[in-house]
Order: sequence, then structure tokens, then C-alpha cells
Amino acid sequence: MSKVVGVLNSREDYIYWRLAYFFISEQGYRIIQLFENQKELWLEKIENKKVPIVRLLRQNLDWSSSMQRDIEFTASNGEKIRKQLGHGELSILNIYISKFPPVDVYEYRLERPFIFPQGNKTSVSSVLVTSDQYESGFKSLSTRLEREVYFPIREEYSEEDVNAQKKATLNFAIQMAKKEKEIFTNGNPFFTYFFMIIQVAVFLLLELQGGSTNTSTLIKFGAKFNPYIYDGEWWRFITPIFLHIGFLHIAMNTLALYFLGPAVERIFGSVRFFLIYLFAGISGVIASFIFSPNISAGASGAIFGCFGALLYFALIYPKLFFRTMGSSVITVLVFNLIFGFTVSIVDNAGHLGGLAGGFLAAGILHFPKKKKPFLQLLFLLVSAAILYGSLFYGFRHSATGGNESSTMMLAQEYIKQENYEQAYDVLTTYTESNKPSAEVYFALSFIEIKLGDLKEAKSHLLKVIEMDPDLPEAYYNLALIYLEENDISNARENAEKAAEIKPSQKEYSELADELNRLLPSSAEGE
Repeated sequence: MSKVVGVLNSREDYIYWRLAYFFISEQGYRIIQLFENQKELWLEKIENKKVPIVRLLRQNLDWSSSMQRDIEFTASNGEKIRKQLGHGELSILNIYISKFPPVDVYEYRLERPFIFPQGNKTSVSSVLVTSDQYESGFKSLSTRLEREVYFPIREEYSEEDVNAQKKATLNFAIQMAKKEKEIFTNGNPFFTYFFMIIQVAVFLLLELQGGSTNTSTLIKFGAKFNPYIYDGEWWRFITPIFLHIGFLHIAMNTLALYFLGPAVERIFGSVRFFLIYLFAGISGVIASFIFSPNISAGASGAIFGCFGALLYFALIYPKLFFRTMGSSVITVLVFNLIFGFTVSIVDNAGHLGGLAGGFLAAGILHFPKKKKPFLQLLFLLVSAAILYGSLFYGFRHSATGGNESSTMMLAQEYIKQENYEQAYDVLTTYTESNKPSAEVYFALSFIEIKLGDLKEAKSHLLKVIEMDPDLPEAYYNLALIYLEENDISNARENAEKAAEIKPSQKEYSELADELNRLLPSSAEGE
């Protein structure tokens, strides 16, 4: 028996599916809507600014008035899409595939775009492709797309031919969507929640042990403190990632990690996310170590590392990035960078270091089940060079070596511990090779008083007054030294000066009054 051949003359249906295949496989468009009768297909490629939306309609057109009504319907539907996308303006390419053109005059309806009247923000440009004159339709389509659209068309096609083309088109679209989906399903946000729990638990521990804003408590639990890093406490490059200063700090960083971490962990996988987060956090602490002498702590560098990892994702998959999350990620990142540069208490060096660290770590690790050995090796070598150079520079030229702020912080920490000898060594070493401020000399005099060296303390207090004549504490301490030496006249003079500068300080005025009572009897005794 001979095989039954499918019904012929399905030329228009073949053109419809062949055009759909062209847009999906060659131009990278994605299906956003396929109507149940499969005669109407909407495609999108948002990154194509000129033609972001394509609509294909397989319908035989009898009258141009029905074409006009359909164009208006297309514009109305396009306006809804525009609002969903949040675009200011939207252009739609509307393609009709028909056996014959309308029987009446229709050309003028295709000459210029139809503008949706409500808002004038959605425009529809229409092209007619007929099976008898498909070459002219392809030519018009090529003009609108600014690239050639052409494929040979036979005189006749069977139903099997049409179904084969439809199957190829839909299978390609499904596979493309599946590959894109796989990129976002490489891991579950296990470590995101793990890090959130850890940092909240550590914050509560800090609060119980003296307070998360207490400098001594922060230093005790591992905050970035340059002087101790210089003394060999390298682990302070890691521990600050899990410490936070105050409730607002922990709340903001935990919220940022909650929204940002899952996206990064799903894209890169849990193990890679763990490594990216820590590498970015350490990079942020190193940058802070180099450029900031202040005590610092927080997961901000690691969180900015998540931004850096997403920027690497944008480098490798730019179309997918900007179609899915690009605009929101860039907006939030820019806002945070501007905020960091304008608010003085923010450690922006740590933010930028974390951002760079996250980008580099993502480049070293790349994506699960995908390898780019040369690119990964390049990122590894660049990262190693940057880390080595940063640490070398930091330990040779950075904050503590000649920075007064760090020196004072270290001395004050020793003073709080009543370790006056070490505090004295820190300040005297600094004064030997630098030009200290009045604050340094005053701290040194305080330590010398505690150590019983009143002669040196008096000498340094006199220097403080010479440098800063409006420091009442210096006059008061000098008055106490003179009183200890039984020099009542100079003691009274300095006590009165302290009370004059700061009359609200009760102990200054009380000392001056007491010395005024002592001075007459002292004079009579002489």
C-alpha cells in the first residue's frame, strides 16, 4: 500500500513558523505568549531597544478595516506590556501572514506606526507577508529590522512539513528557556541563612559582653584594629566580617544579605557562594586596613562582594543579566556607593575592596559545570598579585606606622586595660619619629602621672598648653601636679584658668576655691 501524503497548500502556516524560528533561534527572542489556537505568537527581546516586542499573526485578511481593528488591539495589548515592564516607551513590530492581502485599499495603514492614543507611549509598526508575494514582505521586514530576512519558500508544503517546523521552533524555545533557568538553579540559599544566623548570634553576644558599640568589646572579639594586625593578629582580616556596630548596622546588613545572597547563591552554587562571600569580606577588610586607620567591623564588604559577583555574571551573560535583574542591581549598587562617599562614618574603602573581591572571586570560580580554564587562571593570577601587593603596601606604608589616630586608639586601649607601660611605649615611640598633636602629649602626660613621673608629665602638659591654650583638662592636671609639689600659687593659677575655660565643670571651680583658701595661710607661714 502506498503511504498517504498530508494535505498540501499549508504555505502560510510554514512561513508563520519559519519566521518564528528566525526570531527565536537567530535573533534570540523569547516567547511571552502563544495563543491557544497557535495562530498568534508574541515574542520579546527587551535588550533590543529598536524592536523589543514582535507579534506574529497567522490570519487571512479580507478587509483593511479588520486589519485596522487588529492593529488597535495590538497597541492596546502592547500598552499593558509596557506598563508591566515599566518602560517609558515601547515599539512593537506587528507581522501579518496571510494568503492574500485585503481586497480593498490597505497600504496606507502600514506606511506609518500606529500610536496608542492614551499616553502616546506605545507604537505599532505593521508588516504584511503574503504567500504569493512573500519577497516584498521580507523586504519590508528587513527594512524594519535593519538586517536581511530571507529564506527560500517552496510552492507547496504538507501538514507534516508545517508540524516539523513548528516542533523545531517550540523545541528550540523550550531548550533556550531551560538553559536560562538552569543558570538560576545551581544552589539553594543555605549559606546565606547560615551567615545571617551567625552575624545575629555574634551581635547578641557582643551586646551581652559589653555592647556592640563599645570599642574594647569590639577589639576583644576581633574587629579590624590596625595596631593589632601589625602585631601579627592576621585573623582580624576575617573576624570583622561577622561583627556589627549597633542595631542599625546589623539590621541593614542582615536585610541586604537576605535580598542579595539568595540570588548569588542560586547562580554560583552554595560552595562557590561561601568562598565568594569570605574572599570578598577579607578583601574589604584588607582595603580598610590600607586606607582607614579607624576600628571597623561588619559584613558590608562581603555584601558588596555579592554585587561584584553579579557584575561578573553580567560580564559573562550580559543579555540575561539586564533582562532579569540588571537595572535593579545597578541602581541599588550606585545608590550604596554614593551613600558611602557622602557619609563620613561609612568605611567606603571596605565597600570597594569587597566589590572588587567578589568580582575577582567569581572570576576564579566561574559557574558550576562550566569551565573557562584560561579566564579562571587569569583571574587567579590577578587576584594573587593584588592581594600580595595590597598586604605588602599595607604593612609597609599603611595606617599605623605613622598615623596618629591609630596610635592614640592603641594607647587608649592599653590605658583602659591599665597597662600603662605599654601605652607609654606606644606614645613615646610615636613622638620620636613624628610631630605629635596636643592630644598625644596630653595622653602621654596622663600616663606619666599614673606612672608617678610628675616631672615629665608637667613638661608635657606645659607643651600641651603652648599648643592648645584652650584645653581645660591640661590646666587642671597641671594644677594638681603643682599642688603635689606644694606650689600653691601656680596650682591656683592653673585651676582658675581651667574653671574660666569650662565653668560648667564643678571639680575645676571647687579646686580653684580650695586653693584660694589655702594661699593666704601659706603666705603667712612664709
